Amino acid sequence: MPDLLRLDALFDLTRGSDLPLPSELSRLYGRLQFPIPAERAFVYGNFVSSVDGVVSLGEPGVSGGGNISGFNKQDAMVMGILRALADVVIVGAGTLRESLDHIWTAEFIFPSLANEYQDLRTTLGKSKTPLNVIVSSSGSVDLSLPVFQSGLVACLIVTTIEGEQRLRTQSLPISTRIAAVKHSGSIGASEILKAVREVQPGKMILLEGGPILMGDFFAEQALDELFLTFSPQIAGRDKSVERPGLISGKLFAPENPLWGTLVSVKRGGSHLFLRYAFETKGEG
Repeated sequence: MPDLLRLDALFDLTRGSDLPLPSELSRLYGRLQFPIPAERAFVYGNFVSSVDGVVSLGEPGVSGGGNISGFNKQDAMVMGILRALADVVIVGAGTLRESLDHIWTAEFIFPSLANEYQDLRTTLGKSKTPLNVIVSSSGSVDLSLPVFQSGLVACLIVTTIEGEQRLRTQSLPISTRIAAVKHSGSIGASEILKAVREVQPGKMILLEGGPILMGDFFAEQALDELFLTFSPQIAGRDKSVERPGLISGKLFAPENPLWGTLVSVKRGGSHLFLRYAFETKGEG
């Protein structure tokens, strides 16, 4: 793949065991380690942000992460690796609405490395594609979208009893299950993880947002690590449109700031690929 250059490793903290990346993925990414707990799932997030902290442009048709990264191939390659490792990928309904045609698998985000991603999953004993989990308190989810209809992935919609009633007015695809975890209201990280465990008791859970969902996981100290791509874009903000940062709906500093430990810094051109570890309550 001559047009895709290897990431430059600027800093890597020894943390866990080396993962058996196939030769091409190892060439492109370098060394990758994970400290996977024996007694619970490891929950890790992935996001891309502009230099001024914008993670979504907040406008129809240009709200996805690709518009923040500049559709950077190295960012997509890394996202593919993180999905290839995952037993479960969790996104919020807002992320789904920003990416109507999306399916949360490694080969979807970077098709030209599909064989390498599959080799990695095979080596790790992951025979199935990751369970795609959509979180929606209201149940306002279009079940005709490709993620539900393609048959390429199994899906779980985590919602409320009220949300399930709304969803049941549509035809439920055979590959999709519904977990109603409470009667109404917002759904917390622990409730999401409990519903996931009952369907897919995997060891690796990837959280891809959006900002409200990311805030919920940080608030409950349920995220072990964050992979954050820093894109060399200044997106800007004004009063005409909401452009969220990494976290929405939760306030931590100055009373209760959450501090991370830098695990890795890699560089691809002018993009930085950062990785932070956070203290958790260990309930994943």
